[in-house]
Amino acid sequence: MARAPALFVSHGSPMFAVEPGTLGPNLRRLGHTLTGLSAIVVVSPHWQTRGVKVGAAVAPATIHDFGGFPNALYRLQYAVPGAPALAPDVAQLLADAGFPATLDPQRGLDHGAWVPLRYLKPEADVPVLQVSMPHDLDPAGALRLGRALAPLRERGVLIVGSGSLTHNLYEFRQHVSDPEYAQAFADWIADAVARRDEDALLHYRDRAPHGRRAHPTEEHFLPLLIALGASDAQEPSSAIVGGMTYGVLSMDSFGFGLAADAVARAA
Repeated sequence: MARAPALFVSHGSPMFAVEPGTLGPNLRRLGHTLTGLSAIVVVSPHWQTRGVKVGAAVAPATIHDFGGFPNALYRLQYAVPGAPALAPDVAQLLADAGFPATLDPQRGLDHGAWVPLRYLKPEADVPVLQVSMPHDLDPAGALRLGRALAPLRERGVLIVGSGSLTHNLYEFRQHVSDPEYAQAFADWIADAVARRDEDALLHYRDRAPHGRRAHPTEEHFLPLLIALGASDAQEPSSAIVGGMTYGVLSMDSFGFGLAADAVARAA
């Protein structure tokens, strides 16, 4: 079985589910190249817990964990099989790395998981398992969590960290006079990822331009570090172009260990 890649995918606003923009088609084209997957493991900031929970549902429900959006969003479903047989192995890998984990046989998929997967794997034919994010996770911990999940890739399991490259929701709802700050931050991150500068990325809030403004809280940035941790130093990174939505929400995403044809389709 071929080694599966690791991805960081920006899911931005829930409206991404019905507004594909630039990233949606790029994820769809990328998904066509991701064949032979045995499962998908997703970490999203919309499931935060004490410790780590590992979803073990046979058929995870589609959770509409948002309010005040158009009715069309609440009618969307992502009817995908779960991966309950894989869940104990995921929990053991996490525990071995110092993240005591318990199984949750009831938890469904939040919008940070099912929205990007609707583009990446619209057929919903690859089993999906979601891992929660510890509520006290920090950048160094996110990198370690990704490293704990990395062995799954040898079993054909795609690792997906789903967050947002920028995530200032106050400014998303307001008129911003200088939205170019978000692009400056996104460009800095893209350069650091291309150089695989882990130290810079771990300290992005202080080193990146507008780091704290782009991420007033860290939970939507940490999935990038999880995906990075699930890769290794010999693997090239690949930019997945997502563009900027609502002026300040960067949808740019990244892949690690992608095949050459997958990179071409994602660019």
